[in-house]
Amino acid sequence: MLLHFLFLILSFFFSITLLRRRYRKRPTPHGPPTYPLIGCLISFYANRNRLLHWYTHLLSLSPTNTILIHRLGAPTTIITGNPLNVEYILKTNFLNFPKGKPFTDILGDFLGQGIFNVDGQLWRTQRKLATHEFTGTSLRESVIHALQEEVAERLLPVMDTLRVKQQLVDLQDLLARFSFNVICKITLGIDVCGQLDPSVPVSPLAAAFDEASEISARRGAAPLFLVWKVKRWVGVGSERRLREAVGKVRSHVTKMIRERKKKLMRHMNHEREDLLSRFICGGYEEDMVRDMLISFVMAGRDTTSAALTWFFWLLSQHPQVEEQVLREIQVNVDEALEYESLEKLRFLKACLCESMRLYPPVPWDSKYAVVDDLLPDGTVVKAGDRVTYFPYGMARMEALWGKDRFEFRPNRWFVERDPVKRTMINVSPFKFPIFQAGPRECLGKEMAFIQMKYVVVSILRRFRIRRIRPDTPLFVPLLTAHMAGGLHVLICAREKETDPSVMT
Repeated sequence: MLLHFLFLILSFFFSITLLRRRYRKRPTPHGPPTYPLIGCLISFYANRNRLLHWYTHLLSLSPTNTILIHRLGAPTTIITGNPLNVEYILKTNFLNFPKGKPFTDILGDFLGQGIFNVDGQLWRTQRKLATHEFTGTSLRESVIHALQEEVAERLLPVMDTLRVKQQLVDLQDLLARFSFNVICKITLGIDVCGQLDPSVPVSPLAAAFDEASEISARRGAAPLFLVWKVKRWVGVGSERRLREAVGKVRSHVTKMIRERKKKLMRHMNHEREDLLSRFICGGYEEDMVRDMLISFVMAGRDTTSAALTWFFWLLSQHPQVEEQVLREIQVNVDEALEYESLEKLRFLKACLCESMRLYPPVPWDSKYAVVDDLLPDGTVVKAGDRVTYFPYGMARMEALWGKDRFEFRPNRWFVERDPVKRTMINVSPFKFPIFQAGPRECLGKEMAFIQMKYVVVSILRRFRIRRIRPDTPLFVPLLTAHMAGGLHVLICAREKETDPSVMT
């Protein structure tokens, strides 16, 4: 019996070897080498730790900038960097490309029925509610107020202490802690007292968010979906840790909802400045309010901190760009940072856009086809196929961004013949889908730019950021992109006369 089992195993691997030899010459511009039964599982597994670069390379070989990935244990995946396809998926035939059950299964344990993880009528209901809240001036005012408090009372004092001590700090961690505090004030209306001091552990709520986000992201990148599903069913390993982390997050947020309900009942005229109070007053069910708030906290914390981390890293490599940003700040911004003055910082906005182009906070996003379809470039889509648009790869396509596509060049965002007024080019959101586009376009886009500008201005007016390592850090795609190992820097005082030569 044992010999028979060993014979079957050896026969299987021998067959795989023969298949690899037989189909070795079958690679096409439309995807990696694919074999019967297992698809491209071998090459996918070999490149599992560098999928961004692998997909980008494969897209560059495809005449349509679209590739097909067939692998055992997963639906066919269509990955595209073609703006016409992106527009078709996100707008033209939006109804045929929802998030889909495979996607919502991956994030369902964490985000539940929140707006980022639902389709159909439930999504439309939440979108309508969120749109009303995000377009009001009151939310903008609460964002500015939260930023003023967190920057003045926590961020700048901590950075000044680090400057005096000449202590290395992981700027990515510092910005993540800061963003978490800000988004909790905006959404939950509470001060979570998350310490920015790097020597102090993050708050339990922030730690639980980190754990849940990372494990959920690794579900989507798993070579075989069956693995994490079995682990969840058995309740072991990472799936057990995910269940515990999600339990902590949900219990924290549920407790806040119930306490706020009591407070609102006692004080009928209580100001409803935060999203939590507004959602409660809207009469929505507790579970839906909880899941929406978790979704907003997760998105508002990770995306802005990731974008700012890469921005400061790029700025440290380009002192002449930093000098231009400082000059624009000196001309347009008084000591008090107001919304109107931040809006004038067009060059800073161009720098942020260019940074997010090269290092998008969400490097890819997927939908699932409801029925058979045909993309504008002729790619056939079957019902159930996973269709992924790929901002990271799109930023590295010469056809879209020119020969200097790998360079950090903020001026590409301006009309070239307008050096005085510096009119920004209206770039198609389907060429630059950093905030998605179409009906699901990010509602927090304006809020994100306000926060990023506020933080950049506050830091650059007082400090210089000196990076320690000269090499290019590794870009890691989780739910949002992270810099592997963090961004370790020294905080230095900003001289009145800036000296670009020190920014090495």
